[in-house]
Amino acid sequence: MEGTTIKELKNQQEWKDAFQVMKQLRTHLDEESFLQLVQEAVEKEGYKLAALYDYDKIVAVTGFMPMITLYNGKFIWVCDLVTDSENRSKGYGEALLSYVHHWAKENSYDIVSLSSNLQRIDAHRFYEEKMDYDKVSYVFLKRL
Repeated sequence: MEGTTIKELKNQQEWKDAFQVMKQLRTHLDEESFLQLVQEAVEKEGYKLAALYDYDKIVAVTGFMPMITLYNGKFIWVCDLVTDSENRSKGYGEALLSYVHHWAKENSYDIVSLSSNLQRIDAHRFYEEKMDYDKVSYVFLKRL
């Protein structure tokens, strides 16, 4: 993929630049809420935000963080993965998720895990068939 680079986004301006793509996945967030949540997640949870650039334009974004649970032990949780709707099926999601895998290995993590909404059938196919993920559980949510 000539002209593409992946970079970790480390400051408010870079996060702001990524918002136009991220809001396609996280439609409930406005820019201010997004920036506040990223700031808090970076400071408290070790959250990382990375973007794939096609030349100088952000076309895909991922957010991930290290976690420890009794189920997985020490692992990376992919919180967010989205490719701009006008740039899908060009290999950007695969490249960005491979970046997360590489980051995990470099930092001594053996597992990468994520969840995907039930209606995202194309995403499920991508994770299982293209990225070789196993479907191992359902994620449940209760709003209080």
